[in-house]
Amino acid sequence: MEIIRYTEEWKEKWDKFVLESNNGTMFHLQRFLDYHTPGKFKFDHLIFLDKGNIVAVLPGSIIDGTFESPVGASYGSIVTKDITFAKAMEIVSTLLDYGRKNGIKEFVLTAAPMIYERYPNQSLDFAMLWQGFKYKIHYISSAIKLDKDRDILERFSPTIRRNIRKTFRDFKLRVEVNERYDEFYPILLKNKARHNVKPTHSYEDLLRLKELLPDRLKLFMVYYNDIPIGGSLMFYPNQYVALCFYNMLLYEYAEYKPIQRVMYEVVKDSTERGFRYVDIGVSQDTKAENPMTPSMSLIEFKEKFDAKTIMRNTLYIKL
Repeated sequence: MEIIRYTEEWKEKWDKFVLESNNGTMFHLQRFLDYHTPGKFKFDHLIFLDKGNIVAVLPGSIIDGTFESPVGASYGSIVTKDITFAKAMEIVSTLLDYGRKNGIKEFVLTAAPMIYERYPNQSLDFAMLWQGFKYKIHYISSAIKLDKDRDILERFSPTIRRNIRKTFRDFKLRVEVNERYDEFYPILLKNKARHNVKPTHSYEDLLRLKELLPDRLKLFMVYYNDIPIGGSLMFYPNQYVALCFYNMLLYEYAEYKPIQRVMYEVVKDSTERGFRYVDIGVSQDTKAENPMTPSMSLIEFKEKFDAKTIMRNTLYIKL
């Protein structure tokens, strides 16, 4: 087995491999990474070859001697097919050999949570830990396990159920799937400003992503008297998980429960489309000194939609 640096001529084969993989997501696709303005990141993606065939890919970048994955994406780390444990061990040892020979001082890899896998397979995790990787940090996420045979509303807490049923009777409020990013983005900016942060994506980024990956984004907008008051921008990283990337509202309209209603619509739509989970994202207290500090209020709110805790883990090794 050998590792080569990614070049543009591998783009089609790289993306084909990710789409057929066991644990790949849209965030691993070169088509996704292409949304970044040229020059914003210097990528150093790696391809693992065995007898000329791709057996793994690793997107990322070398920053001051540290290979980080992801860079410019939500999830990274090594993408494989449904491999054996022996193959996982070989992939990890090949990566470490490559790192030592090429002056890499450290690997820092953050994979998608296990719910994103076609078949749960922790061979790679164990192989990494056995060969010297350690956990660097854990983030708490929340995900709803979808079930087409269960009534969606009945899974939610009594208060959430009442509030959603009330929105059904309020004909001034409606949820619409559209592409009005021009209406959504000002709400996103206003929400983020409440926490003194900026969105991960610029308005132009979102339009570019929609152009590059039209089937991977879906915008649910909430209107009250035709005024846009909230919305949920969904990403579809793979065929198993729907990801709520942005859930936003205008707080002056909070009494109409736009987020509760749009969550119902998102879960309903994702269930009907055959996804296994809706990932509602991380729930960390961003103002705390320890980055792992859980945001209890946010977690408890998500649990009212029958969401359970999943972890997003970062592994690292110093060479």
